[in-house]
Amino acid sequence: MITAAILVMLAVGGAYLLYRYNAQTAASSPATWSWPEVGKALAAGTGAGVVVGLGGFFLAQMPHTLGMGSVMFLLVPVAAGFAIALVTPGPGVRIAAALLAVLVSLAFLIAMGKEGALCALLALPFLALGLVIGIALGRLLRPKLLGPRGNKTIAGLIIVLTAPLISTAHLVERPMLNRGRTEVATNSVRLKASPEHVWPLIASIDNVEAQKGWMMFVGLPVPRRCTLDKPGVGGKRICYFDQGFIEETITEWSPPWSMQLTIDRTSMPGRHWLDFEGAAYKLQAERGGTIVSRTTVIRSGLYPAFYWRYFERMGVEAEHRYIMEDLARRAGE
Repeated sequence: MITAAILVMLAVGGAYLLYRYNAQTAASSPATWSWPEVGKALAAGTGAGVVVGLGGFFLAQMPHTLGMGSVMFLLVPVAAGFAIALVTPGPGVRIAAALLAVLVSLAFLIAMGKEGALCALLALPFLALGLVIGIALGRLLRPKLLGPRGNKTIAGLIIVLTAPLISTAHLVERPMLNRGRTEVATNSVRLKASPEHVWPLIASIDNVEAQKGWMMFVGLPVPRRCTLDKPGVGGKRICYFDQGFIEETITEWSPPWSMQLTIDRTSMPGRHWLDFEGAAYKLQAERGGTIVSRTTVIRSGLYPAFYWRYFERMGVEAEHRYIMEDLARRAGE
């Protein structure tokens, strides 16, 4: 909720500064506009952007899908930018309305638990690009579509028609999103302790304490503790985070050398597009110490893969490092 409030405050402040800058520097801006007129223009543009943006968000997941791709990250913001350009005059007002619309929409999704703050932050480059493209297209086509007086009925009809366009595109893209892709991330740490000493430290963890990476300050779940109901194959392990938990089942138990787990259930806000499928610990004795390797297997439905793969690996590896740093602390390093 605090993150959502901050986003709204930034949106309002940014929109105000953009409009004032445009009013002072753009010769084509109406010099006689009153603040009520400015408010109406911003409200119309922001409203159109929020309606298309949030509407597109939900339409791009109906029928239910396991991922998000070009429809969500490109077509929806293009449609929102186009709608903003149709109902607002002047470049400054359009930019301010677009900024308000995208940040208010993201704040709403974060506050409702539909998305996380980190996901919203990482999606901003795509959303900004789509909005710019949509506004440019709307500015170019507005005189031809709406006429010199800006026919509001036609503008409203065009905005309504974005719904079937988004729905149809989603149906075309849906099979790829549901297939998803598998990613594997592995990190290792060398400890001075023996494998026999390290093994019980990874089976269950009472309290995780380590230095947080930057992602954890903007929404990446922070590991807290892990419980184990019984040692051995079939044992249930639950790892708790500051946002939710992960339930695991042990499928391989070879103390003090290896432990493999399958992920049974994940409860994390705004992470329906990413599933944790498996995890493993490998311990290897080396020069009087132990090399501990942690591997996590995830399934992601985010596209384009070249962009999201980088941040997915960064997020998983950040949590690995957090756990490994805590492990080193508990091992007496």
